[in-house]
Amino acid sequence: MAGMKQSIVLYPASPGSHHMVSIVELGKLISQRHPNLSITVLLDTSSPLAKSSYINHLLSSNSDPDQARISFFTLPALNLPQPDAQTRPERVHQLRLQTVPSVLQALKTISLTSKVLAFITSLWHHPYDPEIPTYYYFTSCASVLALFLYFPTVHDQTPESFKDRNDDVVEYPGLPALRGSQMPDPILDRNEAEYDFFLYFASYLPKAKGIITNTFQELEPRAIKAIKEGVCVPNHQTPPLYHIGPLISDSENRSIQGGSPMPTNCSTLWLDKQPSRSVVFLCFGSRGTFSEEQFKELAIGLERSKLRFLWVVKSQLDLEVLMPQGFLERTKDRGLVVTSWAPQVAILSHESVGGFVTHCGWNSITEAVTYGVPMVAWPLYAEQEVNSVVLVEEMKLAIPIFEVPSKSKQGSVSADEVEKKVLRLMDMESDEGKSLRERCQAVKAMGLAAWRNGGSSFTSFSELVSSWMH
Repeated sequence: MAGMKQSIVLYPASPGSHHMVSIVELGKLISQRHPNLSITVLLDTSSPLAKSSYINHLLSSNSDPDQARISFFTLPALNLPQPDAQTRPERVHQLRLQTVPSVLQALKTISLTSKVLAFITSLWHHPYDPEIPTYYYFTSCASVLALFLYFPTVHDQTPESFKDRNDDVVEYPGLPALRGSQMPDPILDRNEAEYDFFLYFASYLPKAKGIITNTFQELEPRAIKAIKEGVCVPNHQTPPLYHIGPLISDSENRSIQGGSPMPTNCSTLWLDKQPSRSVVFLCFGSRGTFSEEQFKELAIGLERSKLRFLWVVKSQLDLEVLMPQGFLERTKDRGLVVTSWAPQVAILSHESVGGFVTHCGWNSITEAVTYGVPMVAWPLYAEQEVNSVVLVEEMKLAIPIFEVPSKSKQGSVSADEVEKKVLRLMDMESDEGKSLRERCQAVKAMGLAAWRNGGSSFTSFSELVSSWMH
């Protein structure tokens, strides 16, 4: 077998775009820093992302020496479950189980011509191939990782569901105090099938060869310390933790949702005409949406604030129906509402943007941290509630949209509250505003320093590569 190339195989084991982008960006990082390693990403043809321009761009860039060279191994199509037959988590879980034989076969095929040093996946399923070291890439923050590692312990301590503990404080190592109502959506009710799946997932996490996270030591010192000291997994040895952030996509001029490449975008052209740090940017992720009533309250609050704004709206409804009557006309000189895809990295890095109202998805937080943009935390689903608490209380990079934590699951925010929070966010003269911006700039500098020679992420990534070689 002498002379065989050495490979790293990556598999974004979720149909969600954030898993795909995170895994591919990790692959690009490995390829750029270790061009001797062959990088293969397993691509599920059942996912709509398989035909997205994001993937097409990567495929077409393989001839460009300035681009990371990544090859894609296409998995066979699956028999997708009927949408009406199951809940979304159940369909996703069934899909994941169906892919296991295909993944195993792909690893065997790749191993015929290459020595696979490591298999990195964003969803743990034990085992894939016991002969190949399996690493888990956790696509949220280290704080949520600490929560899931400790989750089986909490499960054994009480028979109650988190949804029934509502305002009861739940103590987790390395995390600020959390209430039962703030737990990630999939684990709120222990009588639901998805609860059992995530309990299974959390129980098998410690069996990974290592866990990789898109964060850095200086951003989450408490959570990282708790994980590395093993207190999150009291009855099992904790695998090594490799924090290699901040890692963000540099392909912001391509739509991950499919469609044509968009090298320029109306949103960035509009931003070019706005004063420095004058625009509040609002975006709530690929799945983030509101009721018609909430859309109207948000619009009224923005209008009353008199601030410049760029708002990305994900809705199938006509804007004239969705927004208050006359809103678009009255705000056309200082606001832009975008209903199509917008290049979030390009927007957050733009000189005109002074604040970000976010759903607290981890990719979005990482991008804002990278460019030093202060935030209003408005969590909507999944683990975003935990991200929000950590972002506000631990990282001190945001102000919360919800002053009363127990109200957050209801998701209702009045126009008055929207107006008050965006004005606080964009106030650069108050003590709070100055402190928030100084903190964001300091953490931005820490993120840059983490990847310099000897920095925390540089060192952790070097240790990760070293673990493959030995």
